[in-house]
Amino acid sequence: MHVKALKVFCDVVSRRSFSRAADENGMTQSGASQLIHHLEDELGVKLIDRSKRPFVLTPEGEVYYDGCRKLVQRMTTLEEEVKTLHQDVSGRVNVASIYSVGLSYMNSFVREFRRGHPRATVRMQYQHPNRVYELVRTDQADIGLVSYPRASRSVKVIEWRREPMMLVCSPDHPLAVRSSVTPDELDGLEMIGFDDDLTIRQQIDRALSAQGIEVEVVMDFDNIETLKSAVQINSGVSLLPVPTVERELSAGTLVAVPISGMELFRPLDIILRRGAELGKTARRFLQLLIPQSSSPDGGEANDKHSHDTADSGGAPASTATDAAENARRDLVGTTRD
Repeated sequence: MHVKALKVFCDVVSRRSFSRAADENGMTQSGASQLIHHLEDELGVKLIDRSKRPFVLTPEGEVYYDGCRKLVQRMTTLEEEVKTLHQDVSGRVNVASIYSVGLSYMNSFVREFRRGHPRATVRMQYQHPNRVYELVRTDQADIGLVSYPRASRSVKVIEWRREPMMLVCSPDHPLAVRSSVTPDELDGLEMIGFDDDLTIRQQIDRALSAQGIEVEVVMDFDNIETLKSAVQINSGVSLLPVPTVERELSAGTLVAVPISGMELFRPLDIILRRGAELGKTARRFLQLLIPQSSSPDGGEANDKHSHDTADSGGAPASTATDAAENARRDLVGTTRD
């Protein structure tokens, strides 16, 4: 049984599409469908129930997919290791990130990685948080970057950064001239927020409620760039992670005002599929991310992969010594988890 056929089968399932899997493997849709039929004929069972739209896996298909996914990943990793045994990294790493993390950090990381490994390819995808988890779980992304992470049976979390959040407003807003504001001064403000199905919005609402603060949300968005544009034209204020507005602060189009007596942080973390065997290129990219991770108190990356649930508020970073050891352990664990 050819590994190519197994890979096509896995791609069809993970992408939920024969056409997308065919494109990924440089073949026609009918060719991909034919390969799956050949697999079913060899096994003597149906793997995919095509009578339903969209198609679903049969019980036999579920078992087969779980085994094939691990086999294909191991073969891909092995091939890359053999081909690059005496060479620089020349494979591909797939990274999925929420929009704000990608726009704030990833360009510089990708440039640095390409300088050190010019033959390697970094494929970045900027997605909604739920989609980032899905891409990591289905091996369509080697590495995921999300805020307020959720560890689970299938996904493990490595602590990465904690971003301070401040009141952000237009230079024309009355609060723009203040060196700081108190929590009470937020009460009744017209606020531009994130969509209420996003964790960052839920965490902000919870923090305000704990202080007895009620704001008037006049607009909400799922995209931080659109949200910032609304703040710039003075449609309201917002609570945003400072690194996401550094460009606007430098340009003078936005102003960030600290909130005295109210510390807000957004945790940004790396997610990996439990048991995933990362290829050489993905491991090198992960090594680039982890040593540069930081938090306001100077701690470094801390592996939380033993937890079934993550602290949605972001746990304090460990000491640098413990964190470095945890990070090293995780890099080993990515190949033997």
